[in-house]
Amino acid sequence: MQSANQLQDMLRSINRKSYPAYKSLKGAYQFKKYVLSIDHVQGDPFASPSHVSVKISHREAGFPAEYYKDKLTRITLADYLTRQFEQQVNRYTFRAKGSGKSGLISVTRCGQEVLERTACEITNQGITARFFVGFPANGRTINAGELEKIFFEFLPACVEKAFVYRNLSGKDLENTIFLAEDQAYIREELKKRSLVAFVNDGAILPRESGISSKPMKGSVTFSSPESLRVTMALPHKGKITGMGIPKGITLIVGGGYHGKSTLLNALELGVYNHIQGDGREYVITDSTAQKLRSEDGRFVKDVDISLFINDLPNKKDTTCFSTEDASGSTSQAAGIVEGIEAGSKVFLLDEDTSATNFMVRDAFMQHVISREKEPITPFLERARDLYEKEGISTILVAGSSGAFFHIADTVIQMDNYIPVDITEKVRELCRNYPLNENMAAGFKAPQSHRIMSKNMPLNGSKKAYYGHSKAQDKPERLKVKVHGRDGFSIGKQEVDLRYVEQLIDSEQTGALGALLKYAVEKLIDGKRTLPEIVELLCSKLEKEGLSFLSEGYTSCGYAVPRRQEVYACFNRYRRP
Repeated sequence: MQSANQLQDMLRSINRKSYPAYKSLKGAYQFKKYVLSIDHVQGDPFASPSHVSVKISHREAGFPAEYYKDKLTRITLADYLTRQFEQQVNRYTFRAKGSGKSGLISVTRCGQEVLERTACEITNQGITARFFVGFPANGRTINAGELEKIFFEFLPACVEKAFVYRNLSGKDLENTIFLAEDQAYIREELKKRSLVAFVNDGAILPRESGISSKPMKGSVTFSSPESLRVTMALPHKGKITGMGIPKGITLIVGGGYHGKSTLLNALELGVYNHIQGDGREYVITDSTAQKLRSEDGRFVKDVDISLFINDLPNKKDTTCFSTEDASGSTSQAAGIVEGIEAGSKVFLLDEDTSATNFMVRDAFMQHVISREKEPITPFLERARDLYEKEGISTILVAGSSGAFFHIADTVIQMDNYIPVDITEKVRELCRNYPLNENMAAGFKAPQSHRIMSKNMPLNGSKKAYYGHSKAQDKPERLKVKVHGRDGFSIGKQEVDLRYVEQLIDSEQTGALGALLKYAVEKLIDGKRTLPEIVELLCSKLEKEGLSFLSEGYTSCGYAVPRRQEVYACFNRYRRP
């Protein structure tokens, strides 16, 4: 390891040289309170910025040991420090001048949810912060004086104010850690009390707009119905009340614009912890909960959808079903079966985004088209068995069909964003409107032994798959390009994640791309099943974080996805 003075000398020695001379700076440098690492140097001032990291010991940082004593507190503290670092960095970005991205200092921008990210990691040794810096140049001539400003003026000030405990609000940080521990307590209470979700009284569920996840000002606060109200004694906040949604089949109904989808959206994001002030801090959902919807045109590979679809006119086997272009009903059936495979214990559905013919068939339609002529067994006829035989609960937003009232254990009506328990009222009405006898075939849990295969082209051309050619028998490394939150490309293949609605951050998408690349290059061998591969990856994620994906250095810009989203990504990867 070299000293900060040596870095300064090197900067001055390469001043006004051509841009590639910056590559000589790669390495670690000991500053007074931290180690600065230049991990990767950009090729020119217009390319993606350089990767830089800072390591500060716990002794220098000075945070109380109880704030990083376990995985929960480490992730929470790291998230808090990332937000502090971003605030500091924003004051200095582009203050160093030059061409292209010269002077850029970029840190992960966190949303309302707390995620485990590579931007900041806390170990027993200390804190590592990763970020991007645009190395300054005039044209393609090095301007070392401006980079010296960044490393020796701007960065020390940012590190001092963001990563040293005495310079932060101790009370604010304490409240952040306490909130995370309270949220974890509620998650454990859900299991003990046979609940799938909890929404606290006073929660603010509506969001500012369709493009902003911040709470809406002046919105109606949540107030639970008495019959569903539960009280919890949190370790830090103390007593808290709210609506507990029990296991089973729960229906959310109400008029248009009264808050049905708003509640469902809060529940689907309740699998993540939220920051103080979000309004949904104490909206907690079973961590395995999965939002499902129809996806016209989705790829499906070797999925046993026989629980919902049988006796196709073309005699195609639905116990091992594949298609390049699934219909709405087929895609939703596949999504449910894949959710079972991923270990989800709660399904979240909204009539608005579901395939109508998959969800329900009314009596008139059954008279017109006999059951023998209809290959689809609607979800209405399987929801009860899913719960009683597989332990999978359902929370469904319904607005047009009354058929689901007959199978619901709990019915919640949203009235101007206030929930009302109308379960007993609905049961009375159901006696006057009996449901047709359920004639669905016997329930049989889907079976799966899906072997994961590589997506190599039939002609054997590596260029067609990887996007470039090299000689000849040596496998080439895949390139992954992330397209925001909605998906990524791997080689020449696109993976569309637009409808994986609990994927909330482009950094999660980036991590999914890296995980798939790792699997394609190292795990997919034509023998391992898809669940085996995903479980191997999730096990490594749990033990090592995202560092095992690194090639020489760990990059900023990744966030850990849930097991459910890893499965969703792999299921949408088109392969032979």
